[in-house]
Amino acid sequence: MTTAAEQPTVVLVPGLRDHVAEHWQTALSDALSATGRAVRTVPPLTEDRLSRAAQVDALQRVVAEVDGPVVLVAHSADVLTTVHWAHRHGAQITGALLATPPDFDTALPDGYPSPEVLADHGWTPVPRGPLPFPSIVAASADDPLAAFAAVADLARDWGSRLVELGPVGHLNPASGYGPWPQAEDLLHQLEDA
Repeated sequence: MTTAAEQPTVVLVPGLRDHVAEHWQTALSDALSATGRAVRTVPPLTEDRLSRAAQVDALQRVVAEVDGPVVLVAHSADVLTTVHWAHRHGAQITGALLATPPDFDTALPDGYPSPEVLADHGWTPVPRGPLPFPSIVAASADDPLAAFAAVADLARDWGSRLVELGPVGHLNPASGYGPWPQAEDLLHQLEDA
């Protein structure tokens, strides 16, 4: 049996938001840390928050500080950060859990950046080539930021296994989600592959 010290470090890539105590990634971090598992979180940017390049650089800094293999756990827009990063950097990545990526090729609801703003900040086009490591895309049936079919297309293009979550909104506190126990199961599936 693998001990916590022998397992890959979990790097959480939390999306374009500040720390949210009620978020499933926070609960996952707490649960894994309680078992002695090494967990790192990409800190939110204080400047250039919408810059794809700055987000990718922040992820690279955290991964570069880890000695040994890494498994990535990304949510929302930082799924796309992770995909952009994967197409630019090489690292010892065991796999990636990519939860509820948004569809930046379609206009987002009011209150979110427009396609033009996203393009100006380097988010589009979204890379469509296969990822260089195993990955699971967890998709919601009723995500306000992406139609299920669009997420399924991304998963196919990235060579990811698609997991249908049912109607979970954007899998965040606003959708009624704090802890998401399935994340640990999917993480173990990646590591056992």
